[in-house]
Amino acid sequence: MSITNDIQTQSMTSTALATAFPANFLWGAATASYQVEGAVHEDGREPSIWDTFAATPGKIYQGENGDIATNHYHLFQDDIELMARIGLGGYRFSIAWPRILPKGRGAVNVAGMDFYDRLVDALLAKGIKPFATLYHWDLPQTLQDAGGWVARDTAYAFADYAELVVKRLGDRVAGWITQNEPWCIAYLGYGIGIHAPGIKDRQAAIAAGHHVLLAHGLALPRIRTHMNAEAQVGISLNFTPAYPADDSPETLQDVERAHTFSHRWFLDPLFRGSYPQDMFSNMGLTPPPIQDGDMALISAPLDFLGVNNYSRSVVRGREANTPPDELTLVERIPGATYTDMGWEVHPQALFDVLVNLQRDYALPALYITENGAAFTDQLHTNNDEVHDPQRIAYLHDYLSAIAEAIAQGVPIKGYFVWSLLDNFEWAEGYSKRFGIVYVDYPTQRRIWKDSALWYADLITSHQQAHSG
Repeated sequence: MSITNDIQTQSMTSTALATAFPANFLWGAATASYQVEGAVHEDGREPSIWDTFAATPGKIYQGENGDIATNHYHLFQDDIELMARIGLGGYRFSIAWPRILPKGRGAVNVAGMDFYDRLVDALLAKGIKPFATLYHWDLPQTLQDAGGWVARDTAYAFADYAELVVKRLGDRVAGWITQNEPWCIAYLGYGIGIHAPGIKDRQAAIAAGHHVLLAHGLALPRIRTHMNAEAQVGISLNFTPAYPADDSPETLQDVERAHTFSHRWFLDPLFRGSYPQDMFSNMGLTPPPIQDGDMALISAPLDFLGVNNYSRSVVRGREANTPPDELTLVERIPGATYTDMGWEVHPQALFDVLVNLQRDYALPALYITENGAAFTDQLHTNNDEVHDPQRIAYLHDYLSAIAEAIAQGVPIKGYFVWSLLDNFEWAEGYSKRFGIVYVDYPTQRRIWKDSALWYADLITSHQQAHSG
């Protein structure tokens, strides 16, 4: 692995950056089961909603799917060796519910559970802390057939599934994440249908969001019963903060509506025990089907909150009483830099999210559970190099924002870059590459990008700065 001159320059700045993080800061990387595992028809696994969605014509770029993905199911030992060479202290992976309970409930699929058992042991053998996400969007199709997250019963099925997993792995897993991005599960999956299961019903999205939160609340006490004394449990939310395009009253009102819709919809139940006042009526919808005791379960104390952030939105108000999911967004800011996803590079947004969370809520510890960027990466086949200076600049600037938030007292304990590997990027198929490690899909070869070298150097610099 050679380091280019550009990377050497960045490495000098990474040494200074490393000293801004506390000694016990956890450096990690993240993946998700359907995006990397493949082996969707092996060892007893049955279809998830993403298998079904990907098989539906027109839903995924070029009709691609996660059948093979990056073959992490078979290559996890090699991937863990990569993690160790980078110097990762933690690996955030997700567990595929249809691998554990192919029908969503009932008898445990032993082969599926054994896979995660081996994965956890292999991580620990390399000194890497396992952080397991129990739900990263791959709902068993059988449960969707019975109503999916719109049905309250799915929340109880999730709690049963979570308990089975933690009974088996809880003695060794360091961190548990119940749900990944409930907003995406509810709104993208059930509201506008661009994610699985592809339903377009805004009222259904409201019910789905509540039942995802209820699933989290029902699972929490069961997880705590079986996890080890040093383990932590939390949830990961996605944050895309809204900024005003101008200072008109309409715009400022709509920025507040956007904040309520994209952030407070899930933050308030978790940390205040109630939904934002008037949010549902502002959408022209009725509140979710809340039953007695639901909000107490949902707002039970957490050990940490996972923060996922990539970019921001810029809102321009157009008229009074615009529903918060129909606001006018400015698509391009003159002079701004954009990733291959069309997302603006704006590290100030992550800093603002972190300090505003600290200001507005009684927070537990925070982990940055996803942050990264897709760019058009080119493999130089003559020397197996991938030069990605834009990603390095992105990571450097976002990590600098995190360091500044820590300096201001925000309790951030770790960072998981998205993603360890290039992978199946949901509706975008394999057209977008987020990994710090390049995957040559025809051969499944892994090739370090320059960003992986830079990240490894940052981790080494951090260790050296706090040694002795």
